[in-house]
Amino acid sequence: MKFLDEAKVYVRSGDGGPGCVSFRREKFIEFGGPNGGDGGRGGDVWVECVEGLNTLIDYRYQQHFKAKKGEHGMGSNCHGANGSDTVLKVPAGTQIFAEDGETLLADLTEVGQRIRLAKGGNGGFGNAYFTTSTNRAPKHANPGLEGQEMWIWLRLKLIADAGLVGLPNAGKSTFLASVTAAKPKIADYPFTTLHPGLGVVRSDGREFVLADIPGLIEGAHEGVGLGDRFLAHVERCRVLLHLVDGTSEHAGKTYKLVRGEIEAYGNGLAEKPEVVALSKADALDADTLKSQVAKLKRAAGRAPLVLSSASRKGVPEALRALQAEIDASAAAEAQPVAAWQP
Repeated sequence: MKFLDEAKVYVRSGDGGPGCVSFRREKFIEFGGPNGGDGGRGGDVWVECVEGLNTLIDYRYQQHFKAKKGEHGMGSNCHGANGSDTVLKVPAGTQIFAEDGETLLADLTEVGQRIRLAKGGNGGFGNAYFTTSTNRAPKHANPGLEGQEMWIWLRLKLIADAGLVGLPNAGKSTFLASVTAAKPKIADYPFTTLHPGLGVVRSDGREFVLADIPGLIEGAHEGVGLGDRFLAHVERCRVLLHLVDGTSEHAGKTYKLVRGEIEAYGNGLAEKPEVVALSKADALDADTLKSQVAKLKRAAGRAPLVLSSASRKGVPEALRALQAEIDASAAAEAQPVAAWQP
């Protein structure tokens, strides 16, 4: 299944059914009076967050969604049938924007969340509704109200506890494959990862979700390479694991390059807790490793972890560091806000 994280779709709720103009025609019943029924209500358009989805690929092949119209009323005071609703099923983490692409209408982060995007039109009144003491035989009925229509943008931001960032070919996909059951594409050339991936990490009896995104290069915030649009998928993460390629010329400059792109992206990503690790340690000799660790420490302002995903050297320590940051973030969110004291 291909990964799609953005789609533009058209939705329209159903029109209400028209009311009916009808009169009783039974034999031997004089002045039977009106008996036209009301029209049925048009169907609504809903968006529902469901399990089992992690992409918006379904909306590449169908972009128009219309709810059913209400049926017209009939004689004998028969009410028209209501139109059936249309439900758009989306994965957790989907945001719904108006046609301008900026106005946020809804943010669906939990399975079971459901919102109504477009309300169906009400059915029209039949002529029986307009009977009064002075108008015993009304000969008019209401048409049904029209439904609502709009274009919307669906944008998916993956929900994960931790996210991997770094330059292309920094070992992110190898790390994801070594700690989860995910099977990302791994090769010895840049940009092997073209779409974000998710995996479930099980470590020390605990579980958390890890997200891998395509690598960033200099100028990504201006659209260079694959750009920075995939950074949206780590916006919801509690902690970032920044992998720096140990075989690069200068680990410190590599770290600052990626941090610069993250800060240029904004949206609070630069303020998230970060675990820094030097990857591909097994490919370095002792002196080079020591030099790269020192450069990275000066650039990051903290001692980095040293790991190799291929041999799993340092991997357990990295997972424990991520879990500790996840727990700290969860505990901070769970703390009640102190009441204001004058």
